[in-house]
Amino acid sequence: MSTRDTIVAISTPPGAGGLGVVRLSGAAARPIAEGILRFPSAPEWKPWTAALAELLDEAGNPVDQVVVTFFAAPRSYTAEDVVEISCHGSPVVLRHCVARALQGGARPAEPGEFTLRAYLNGRIDLPQAEAVHDLITATTLHQARIAAQQMEGSVSRAIAPLKAQLVELIALLEAGIDFAEDDVSVASSEQILDRIRPISVGLTRLIDSFRFGKLVHDGLTLAIAGRPNVGKSSLFNALLQRDRAIVTDIPGTTRDTVSETFSLEGIPVRLVDTAGIRSSSDVVEKLGIERSFQAMADADITIVVIDLSAGVDDEDRQLLERAAAQGLHVVVGNKCDLPQTEPGSVELLQVSAKTGQGIEDLQRRLVALIAPDGFASPQSGLITCLRHELLLKESLESLQRTANAVSFGLPHEMLLLDCYSALRPLDALTGATTADDILNHIFSSFCIGK
Repeated sequence: MSTRDTIVAISTPPGAGGLGVVRLSGAAARPIAEGILRFPSAPEWKPWTAALAELLDEAGNPVDQVVVTFFAAPRSYTAEDVVEISCHGSPVVLRHCVARALQGGARPAEPGEFTLRAYLNGRIDLPQAEAVHDLITATTLHQARIAAQQMEGSVSRAIAPLKAQLVELIALLEAGIDFAEDDVSVASSEQILDRIRPISVGLTRLIDSFRFGKLVHDGLTLAIAGRPNVGKSSLFNALLQRDRAIVTDIPGTTRDTVSETFSLEGIPVRLVDTAGIRSSSDVVEKLGIERSFQAMADADITIVVIDLSAGVDDEDRQLLERAAAQGLHVVVGNKCDLPQTEPGSVELLQVSAKTGQGIEDLQRRLVALIAPDGFASPQSGLITCLRHELLLKESLESLQRTANAVSFGLPHEMLLLDCYSALRPLDALTGATTADDILNHIFSSFCIGK
Protein backbone atom coordinates (compact mmCIF):
# COMPACT_ATOMS: atom_id res chain seq x y z
CA MET A 1 0.00 0.00 0.00
CA SER A 2 1.60 3.24 -1.15
CA THR A 3 0.55 6.44 0.59
CA ARG A 4 1.69 8.44 -2.44
CA ASP A 5 -1.09 7.10 -4.65
CA THR A 6 -4.34 8.97 -5.14
CA ILE A 7 -7.12 6.74 -3.85
CA VAL A 8 -10.83 6.60 -4.65
CA ALA A 9 -13.85 4.89 -3.08
CA ILE A 10 -17.59 5.21 -2.59
CA SER A 11 -18.04 6.67 0.89
CA THR A 12 -21.78 6.14 1.27
CA PRO A 13 -23.51 2.83 2.16
CA PRO A 14 -24.30 0.26 -0.56
CA GLY A 15 -27.67 0.46 -2.30
CA ALA A 16 -29.80 3.11 -3.99
CA GLY A 17 -30.46 6.45 -2.35
CA GLY A 18 -31.02 10.11 -2.95
CA LEU A 19 -27.30 10.86 -2.90
CA GLY A 20 -24.05 8.95 -3.08
CA VAL A 21 -20.54 10.30 -2.49
CA VAL A 22 -17.34 9.27 -4.25
CA ARG A 23 -14.20 10.43 -2.46
CA LEU A 24 -10.75 11.06 -3.95
CA SER A 25 -7.68 11.75 -1.82
CA GLY A 26 -4.12 12.44 -2.90
CA ALA A 27 -1.96 14.83 -4.90
CA ALA A 28 -3.71 13.97 -8.18
CA ALA A 29 -7.27 14.28 -6.84
CA ARG A 30 -8.00 17.51 -8.71
CA PRO A 31 -6.49 16.50 -12.09
CA ILE A 32 -8.34 13.18 -12.00
CA ALA A 33 -11.61 14.93 -11.16
CA GLU A 34 -11.10 17.41 -14.00
CA GLY A 35 -10.64 14.49 -16.40
CA ILE A 36 -14.00 12.86 -15.58
CA LEU A 37 -16.12 15.99 -14.94
CA ARG A 38 -17.27 18.92 -17.06
CA PHE A 39 -17.69 22.26 -15.33
CA PRO A 40 -19.68 25.22 -16.74
CA SER A 41 -16.40 27.16 -16.71
CA ALA A 42 -12.82 26.48 -15.73
CA PRO A 43 -12.87 25.20 -12.14
CA GLU A 44 -11.31 27.52 -9.56
CA TRP A 45 -10.89 24.74 -6.96
CA LYS A 46 -11.57 27.12 -4.13
CA PRO A 47 -11.20 25.15 -0.88
CA TRP A 48 -14.34 24.23 1.09
CA THR A 49 -16.77 25.35 -1.56
CA ALA A 50 -19.14 23.35 -3.76
CA ALA A 51 -19.42 23.55 -7.54
CA LEU A 52 -21.90 22.11 -10.03
CA ALA A 53 -20.54 19.78 -12.74
CA GLU A 54 -21.47 16.92 -15.08
CA LEU A 55 -20.10 13.39 -14.74
CA LEU A 56 -19.05 12.18 -18.19
CA ASP A 57 -18.67 8.78 -19.80
CA GLU A 58 -15.69 7.76 -21.98
CA ALA A 59 -17.24 9.44 -25.04
CA GLY A 60 -17.76 12.75 -23.22
CA ASN A 61 -21.52 12.33 -22.80
CA PRO A 62 -23.09 13.43 -19.49
CA VAL A 63 -24.17 10.63 -17.16
CA ASP A 64 -25.19 12.63 -14.09
CA GLN A 65 -25.28 16.13 -12.70
CA VAL A 66 -23.08 16.24 -9.60
CA VAL A 67 -21.89 18.57 -6.85
CA VAL A 68 -18.11 18.71 -6.35
CA THR A 69 -16.53 19.79 -3.05
CA PHE A 70 -12.81 20.43 -2.67
CA PHE A 71 -10.85 20.26 0.60
CA ALA A 72 -7.27 21.52 0.33
CA ALA A 73 -4.36 19.96 2.20
CA PRO A 74 -3.63 20.01 5.06
CA ARG A 75 -7.08 21.11 6.24
CA SER A 76 -8.92 18.04 5.03
CA TYR A 77 -9.89 14.71 6.57
CA THR A 78 -6.74 12.99 5.28
CA ALA A 79 -4.53 16.12 5.40
CA GLU A 80 -4.22 15.65 1.61
CA ASP A 81 -6.13 17.23 -1.27
CA VAL A 82 -9.60 15.67 -1.11
CA VAL A 83 -12.33 15.89 -3.77
CA GLU A 84 -15.83 14.63 -2.95
CA ILE A 85 -18.24 14.06 -5.84
CA SER A 86 -21.90 13.93 -4.75
CA CYS A 87 -23.86 12.00 -7.36
CA HIS A 88 -27.44 10.83 -7.39
CA GLY A 89 -27.42 7.62 -5.36
CA SER A 90 -27.68 5.10 -8.17
CA PRO A 91 -25.19 2.23 -7.68
CA VAL A 92 -24.59 2.20 -11.45
CA VAL A 93 -23.66 5.89 -11.50
CA LEU A 94 -21.43 5.57 -8.43
CA ARG A 95 -19.57 2.57 -9.85
CA HIS A 96 -19.14 4.44 -13.14
CA CYS A 97 -17.67 7.43 -11.31
CA VAL A 98 -15.16 5.19 -9.51
CA ALA A 99 -14.29 3.37 -12.77
CA ARG A 100 -13.61 6.67 -14.52
CA ALA A 101 -11.40 7.80 -11.62
CA LEU A 102 -9.46 4.54 -11.85
CA GLN A 103 -8.95 5.15 -15.58
CA GLY A 104 -7.65 8.60 -14.68
CA GLY A 105 -4.89 7.19 -12.47
CA ALA A 106 -6.40 6.62 -9.06
CA ARG A 107 -6.37 3.26 -7.33
CA PRO A 108 -9.10 1.66 -5.16
CA ALA A 109 -8.84 2.59 -1.49
CA GLU A 110 -8.21 -0.20 1.00
CA PRO A 111 -10.59 -0.58 3.98
CA GLY A 112 -9.99 2.32 6.36
CA GLU A 113 -7.28 3.86 4.17
CA PHE A 114 -8.70 7.40 4.30
CA THR A 115 -8.57 7.32 8.10
CA LEU A 116 -5.18 5.60 8.02
CA ARG A 117 -3.83 8.48 5.95
CA ALA A 118 -5.33 10.95 8.40
CA TYR A 119 -3.40 9.19 11.16
CA LEU A 120 -0.13 8.85 9.22
CA ASN A 121 -0.29 12.52 8.22
CA GLY A 122 -0.72 13.62 11.82
CA ARG A 123 -4.31 14.74 11.39
CA ILE A 124 -5.53 12.47 14.20
CA ASP A 125 -3.94 10.11 16.71
CA LEU A 126 -4.65 6.39 17.09
CA PRO A 127 -7.47 6.57 19.71
CA GLN A 128 -9.21 9.15 17.54
CA ALA A 129 -8.87 6.89 14.51
CA GLU A 130 -10.39 3.97 16.41
CA ALA A 131 -13.24 6.23 17.57
CA VAL A 132 -14.14 6.89 13.91
CA HIS A 133 -14.97 3.21 13.52
CA ASP A 134 -16.93 3.22 16.80
CA LEU A 135 -18.99 6.21 15.67
CA ILE A 136 -19.81 4.57 12.33
CA THR A 137 -20.93 1.34 14.02
CA ALA A 138 -22.77 2.98 16.96
CA THR A 139 -26.24 1.55 17.55
CA THR A 140 -27.33 3.91 20.34
CA LEU A 141 -27.09 7.68 20.77
CA HIS A 142 -24.98 7.27 23.92
CA GLN A 143 -22.47 5.17 22.00
CA ALA A 144 -22.33 7.87 19.34
CA ARG A 145 -21.78 10.63 21.93
CA ILE A 146 -18.87 8.82 23.53
CA ALA A 147 -17.30 7.98 20.17
CA ALA A 148 -17.66 11.61 19.11
CA GLN A 149 -15.92 12.75 22.30
CA GLN A 150 -13.12 10.26 21.65
CA MET A 151 -12.81 11.55 18.07
CA GLU A 152 -12.26 14.99 19.58
CA GLY A 153 -9.43 13.55 21.69
CA SER A 154 -10.97 12.77 25.11
CA VAL A 155 -8.83 9.63 25.56
CA SER A 156 -5.67 11.35 24.38
CA ARG A 157 -6.33 14.34 26.65
CA ALA A 158 -6.74 12.02 29.63
CA ILE A 159 -3.48 10.21 28.90
CA ALA A 160 -1.36 13.23 27.91
CA PRO A 161 -0.79 14.65 31.44
CA LEU A 162 0.05 11.21 32.83
CA LYS A 163 2.53 10.63 30.03
CA ALA A 164 4.04 14.09 30.59
CA GLN A 165 4.51 13.36 34.30
CA LEU A 166 6.17 10.05 33.46
CA VAL A 167 8.52 11.74 30.99
CA GLU A 168 9.42 14.29 33.69
CA LEU A 169 10.21 11.46 36.10
CA ILE A 170 12.42 9.77 33.50
CA ALA A 171 14.24 13.05 32.89
CA LEU A 172 14.78 13.46 36.62
CA LEU A 173 16.23 9.97 36.96
CA GLU A 174 18.43 10.48 33.92
CA ALA A 175 19.73 13.67 35.51
CA GLY A 176 20.43 11.75 38.71
CA ILE A 177 22.64 9.35 36.79
CA ASP A 178 24.51 12.25 35.17
CA PHE A 179 25.26 13.82 38.53
CA ALA A 180 25.96 10.57 40.36
CA GLU A 181 29.75 10.96 39.95
CA ASP A 182 29.56 14.33 41.72
CA ASP A 183 27.62 12.83 44.66
CA VAL A 184 24.73 15.20 43.97
CA SER A 185 21.33 13.81 44.96
CA VAL A 186 18.76 14.99 42.43
CA ALA A 187 15.74 13.23 43.98
CA SER A 188 15.18 11.25 47.15
CA SER A 189 13.18 8.03 47.27
CA GLU A 190 10.22 9.89 48.79
CA GLN A 191 10.24 12.42 45.96
CA ILE A 192 10.33 9.68 43.35
CA LEU A 193 7.42 7.87 44.99
CA ASP A 194 5.50 11.16 45.19
CA ARG A 195 5.88 11.50 41.42
CA ILE A 196 4.86 7.89 40.74
CA ARG A 197 1.72 8.03 42.89
CA PRO A 198 -0.43 10.48 40.85
CA ILE A 199 0.50 8.69 37.62
CA SER A 200 -0.63 5.37 39.09
CA VAL A 201 -3.87 6.91 40.37
CA GLY A 202 -4.63 8.37 36.94
CA LEU A 203 -3.92 5.10 35.13
CA THR A 204 -6.06 3.18 37.63
CA ARG A 205 -8.97 5.57 37.07
CA LEU A 206 -8.78 5.06 33.32
CA ILE A 207 -8.53 1.27 33.70
CA ASP A 208 -11.55 1.24 36.03
CA SER A 209 -13.60 3.18 33.47
CA PHE A 210 -13.31 0.22 31.06
CA ARG A 211 -15.81 -1.80 33.10
CA PHE A 212 -18.57 0.58 32.06
CA GLY A 213 -16.95 1.54 28.76
CA LYS A 214 -16.98 -2.10 27.64
CA LEU A 215 -20.74 -2.23 28.23
CA VAL A 216 -21.24 0.94 26.21
CA HIS A 217 -19.07 -0.42 23.39
CA ASP A 218 -20.16 -4.07 23.30
CA GLY A 219 -23.54 -4.02 25.07
CA LEU A 220 -24.78 -6.80 27.33
CA THR A 221 -27.23 -9.68 27.38
CA LEU A 222 -30.29 -10.03 29.62
CA ALA A 223 -32.02 -13.40 29.91
CA ILE A 224 -35.61 -13.67 31.18
CA ALA A 225 -36.17 -16.99 32.94
CA GLY A 226 -38.99 -18.54 34.93
CA ARG A 227 -41.61 -21.26 35.09
CA PRO A 228 -44.19 -21.56 32.28
CA ASN A 229 -46.99 -18.99 32.19
CA VAL A 230 -45.41 -16.56 34.68
CA GLY A 231 -45.41 -13.80 32.04
CA LYS A 232 -41.87 -13.94 30.66
CA SER A 233 -42.93 -13.18 27.09
CA SER A 234 -45.23 -10.39 28.29
CA LEU A 235 -42.32 -8.86 30.22
CA PHE A 236 -40.11 -9.32 27.14
CA ASN A 237 -42.62 -7.33 25.05
CA ALA A 238 -43.05 -4.70 27.78
CA LEU A 239 -39.31 -4.01 27.93
CA LEU A 240 -39.11 -3.83 24.13
CA GLN A 241 -42.29 -1.72 24.06
CA ARG A 242 -43.67 -3.77 21.17
CA ASP A 243 -45.22 -7.21 20.59
CA ARG A 244 -42.25 -9.33 19.59
CA ALA A 245 -42.95 -12.62 21.38
CA ILE A 246 -46.18 -14.62 21.15
CA VAL A 247 -48.23 -14.38 24.36
CA THR A 248 -51.05 -16.84 25.25
CA ASP A 249 -52.60 -18.28 28.40
CA ILE A 250 -51.35 -21.74 27.39
CA PRO A 251 -48.31 -22.79 29.49
CA GLY A 252 -45.23 -23.60 27.41
CA THR A 253 -46.05 -21.31 24.46
CA THR A 254 -42.37 -20.36 24.12
CA ARG A 255 -40.41 -23.48 23.15
CA ASP A 256 -37.19 -21.81 22.02
CA THR A 257 -35.21 -18.69 22.88
CA VAL A 258 -36.31 -15.44 21.25
CA SER A 259 -33.93 -12.47 21.22
CA GLU A 260 -34.16 -8.78 20.33
CA THR A 261 -31.96 -5.74 20.91
CA PHE A 262 -33.05 -2.49 22.56
CA SER A 263 -31.40 0.51 24.18
CA LEU A 264 -31.29 0.87 27.97
CA GLU A 265 -30.02 4.34 28.93
CA GLY A 266 -27.91 4.33 25.78
CA ILE A 267 -26.46 0.85 26.32
CA PRO A 268 -27.29 -1.74 23.63
CA VAL A 269 -28.99 -4.67 25.34
CA ARG A 270 -29.73 -8.07 23.82
CA LEU A 271 -32.86 -9.31 25.55
CA VAL A 272 -33.51 -13.07 25.47
CA ASP A 273 -36.90 -14.64 26.19
CA THR A 274 -36.55 -18.28 27.22
CA ALA A 275 -38.76 -21.34 27.40
CA GLY A 276 -40.54 -22.00 30.68
CA ILE A 277 -38.48 -24.12 33.07
CA ARG A 278 -40.22 -27.10 34.66
CA SER A 279 -39.97 -30.87 34.89
CA SER A 280 -41.13 -32.31 31.58
CA SER A 281 -41.01 -35.55 29.59
CA ASP A 282 -41.77 -33.79 26.28
CA VAL A 283 -38.66 -34.05 24.07
CA VAL A 284 -39.18 -30.67 22.36
CA GLU A 285 -39.89 -28.89 25.64
CA LYS A 286 -36.82 -30.46 27.29
CA LEU A 287 -34.64 -29.13 24.47
CA GLY A 288 -36.13 -25.67 24.99
CA ILE A 289 -35.44 -25.86 28.75
CA GLU A 290 -31.81 -26.81 28.08
CA ARG A 291 -31.49 -23.73 25.86
CA SER A 292 -33.03 -21.64 28.64
CA PHE A 293 -30.34 -22.79 31.06
CA GLN A 294 -27.67 -22.06 28.47
CA ALA A 295 -29.12 -18.56 27.92
CA MET A 296 -28.94 -17.94 31.67
CA ALA A 297 -25.31 -19.06 31.73
CA ASP A 298 -24.39 -16.82 28.79
CA ALA A 299 -26.25 -13.74 30.05
CA ASP A 300 -24.64 -10.84 31.90
CA ILE A 301 -27.81 -10.43 34.00
CA THR A 302 -30.71 -12.87 34.50
CA ILE A 303 -34.23 -11.66 35.22
CA VAL A 304 -36.03 -14.38 37.19
CA VAL A 305 -39.81 -13.98 36.86
CA ILE A 306 -42.20 -15.26 39.53
CA ASP A 307 -45.99 -15.28 39.28
CA LEU A 308 -47.28 -13.31 42.29
CA SER A 309 -50.78 -14.72 41.80
CA ALA A 310 -49.50 -18.31 42.15
CA GLY A 311 -46.84 -17.83 44.83
CA VAL A 312 -43.33 -19.26 45.10
CA ASP A 313 -42.86 -23.02 44.77
CA ASP A 314 -39.84 -25.35 44.86
CA GLU A 315 -39.12 -24.94 41.13
CA ASP A 316 -38.95 -21.14 41.63
CA ARG A 317 -36.51 -21.57 44.53
CA GLN A 318 -34.29 -23.90 42.53
CA LEU A 319 -34.24 -21.41 39.68
CA LEU A 320 -33.39 -18.57 42.08
CA GLU A 321 -30.48 -20.58 43.50
CA ARG A 322 -29.20 -21.28 40.01
CA ALA A 323 -29.40 -17.61 39.00
CA ALA A 324 -27.65 -16.48 42.20
CA ALA A 325 -24.84 -18.97 41.63
CA GLN A 326 -24.30 -17.73 38.06
CA GLY A 327 -23.93 -14.02 38.88
CA LEU A 328 -25.98 -10.83 38.60
CA HIS A 329 -29.73 -11.34 38.66
CA VAL A 330 -32.99 -9.53 39.40
CA VAL A 331 -36.07 -11.21 40.84
CA VAL A 332 -39.32 -9.88 39.39
CA GLY A 333 -42.77 -10.62 40.75
CA ASN A 334 -45.12 -10.35 37.77
CA LYS A 335 -48.93 -9.98 37.70
CA CYS A 336 -49.02 -7.55 40.61
CA ASP A 337 -52.35 -6.33 39.19
CA LEU A 338 -53.95 -9.65 40.25
CA PRO A 339 -54.72 -10.94 43.78
CA GLN A 340 -51.38 -11.97 45.25
CA THR A 341 -50.03 -14.89 47.22
CA GLU A 342 -47.40 -14.15 49.87
CA PRO A 343 -43.94 -14.69 48.29
CA GLY A 344 -42.36 -15.58 51.63
CA SER A 345 -38.80 -14.44 52.22
CA VAL A 346 -38.06 -13.83 48.54
CA GLU A 347 -37.11 -10.21 47.84
CA LEU A 348 -38.56 -9.15 44.53
CA LEU A 349 -39.58 -6.18 42.42
CA GLN A 350 -43.31 -6.11 41.72
CA VAL A 351 -44.36 -5.43 38.13
CA SER A 352 -47.28 -5.97 35.83
CA ALA A 353 -46.19 -6.69 32.27
CA LYS A 354 -49.84 -6.33 31.25
CA THR A 355 -50.44 -2.80 32.63
CA GLY A 356 -46.82 -1.57 32.60
CA GLN A 357 -46.76 -1.00 36.36
CA GLY A 358 -43.22 -1.27 37.77
CA ILE A 359 -41.49 -1.54 34.37
CA GLU A 360 -39.67 1.77 34.88
CA ASP A 361 -38.56 0.61 38.35
CA LEU A 362 -37.19 -2.56 36.77
CA GLN A 363 -35.27 -0.52 34.18
CA ARG A 364 -33.76 1.62 36.95
CA ARG A 365 -32.76 -1.52 38.87
CA LEU A 366 -31.04 -2.91 35.78
CA VAL A 367 -29.18 0.37 35.22
CA ALA A 368 -28.03 0.32 38.86
CA LEU A 369 -26.64 -3.19 38.34
CA ILE A 370 -24.92 -2.18 35.11
CA ALA A 371 -23.40 1.07 36.38
CA PRO A 372 -23.47 1.15 40.21
CA ASP A 373 -21.25 4.25 40.25
CA GLY A 374 -23.35 6.12 37.70
CA PHE A 375 -22.72 6.90 34.07
CA ALA A 376 -19.25 8.26 33.38
CA SER A 377 -19.02 11.47 31.42
CA PRO A 378 -17.61 10.99 27.90
CA GLN A 379 -15.39 14.04 28.48
CA SER A 380 -13.62 12.22 31.31
CA GLY A 381 -11.76 9.93 28.91
CA LEU A 382 -13.88 6.79 29.10
CA ILE A 383 -11.97 3.69 27.94
CA THR A 384 -14.08 1.53 25.62
CA CYS A 385 -11.39 -0.45 23.77
CA LEU A 386 -9.80 -3.64 25.10
CA ARG A 387 -6.48 -2.75 23.46
CA HIS A 388 -6.40 0.50 25.44
CA GLU A 389 -7.18 -1.26 28.72
CA LEU A 390 -4.43 -3.87 28.23
CA LEU A 391 -1.83 -1.21 27.42
CA LEU A 392 -2.84 0.89 30.42
CA LYS A 393 -2.57 -2.17 32.67
CA GLU A 394 0.86 -2.94 31.27
CA SER A 395 1.99 0.62 31.99
CA LEU A 396 0.57 0.50 35.53
CA GLU A 397 2.30 -2.80 36.30
CA SER A 398 5.63 -1.32 35.20
CA LEU A 399 5.07 1.71 37.43
CA GLN A 400 4.30 -0.57 40.36
CA ARG A 401 7.57 -2.39 39.74
CA THR A 402 9.30 0.99 39.74
CA ALA A 403 7.78 1.85 43.12
CA ASN A 404 8.87 -1.51 44.53
CA ALA A 405 12.38 -0.96 43.22
CA VAL A 406 12.49 2.44 44.95
CA SER A 407 11.45 0.79 48.23
CA PHE A 408 14.33 -1.65 47.91
CA GLY A 409 16.78 1.21 47.27
CA LEU A 410 17.83 0.06 43.81
CA PRO A 411 19.96 2.48 41.74
CA HIS A 412 18.34 4.90 39.29
CA GLU A 413 19.60 2.88 36.32
CA MET A 414 17.33 0.03 37.38
CA LEU A 415 14.39 2.36 38.01
CA LEU A 416 14.73 3.76 34.51
CA LEU A 417 14.26 0.33 32.94
CA ASP A 418 10.82 0.03 34.52
CA CYS A 419 9.96 3.67 33.76
CA TYR A 420 10.70 3.16 30.09
CA SER A 421 8.65 -0.05 30.23
CA ALA A 422 5.75 2.06 31.57
CA LEU A 423 6.21 4.66 28.83
CA ARG A 424 6.21 2.25 25.88
CA PRO A 425 2.56 1.10 26.29
CA LEU A 426 1.43 4.74 26.46
CA ASP A 427 3.34 5.45 23.26
CA ALA A 428 1.70 2.44 21.64
CA LEU A 429 -1.72 3.60 22.82
CA THR A 430 -1.43 7.05 21.31
CA GLY A 431 0.37 5.72 18.25
CA ALA A 432 3.84 7.16 18.85
CA THR A 433 5.59 3.78 18.61
CA THR A 434 3.17 1.38 17.00
CA ALA A 435 4.17 -1.56 14.80
CA ASP A 436 2.75 -1.90 11.29
CA ASP A 437 0.85 -5.07 12.13
CA ILE A 438 -1.09 -3.26 14.88
CA LEU A 439 -2.00 -0.51 12.43
CA ASN A 440 -3.18 -3.02 9.85
CA HIS A 441 -5.31 -4.79 12.46
CA ILE A 442 -6.97 -1.55 13.57
CA PHE A 443 -7.75 -0.11 10.15
CA SER A 444 -8.71 -3.36 8.40
CA SER A 445 -12.04 -3.37 10.27
CA PHE A 446 -13.07 -0.06 8.67
CA CYS A 447 -15.47 0.10 5.75
CA ILE A 448 -14.06 0.98 2.33
CA GLY A 449 -14.47 4.69 1.72
CA LYS A 450 -13.58 5.63 5.28
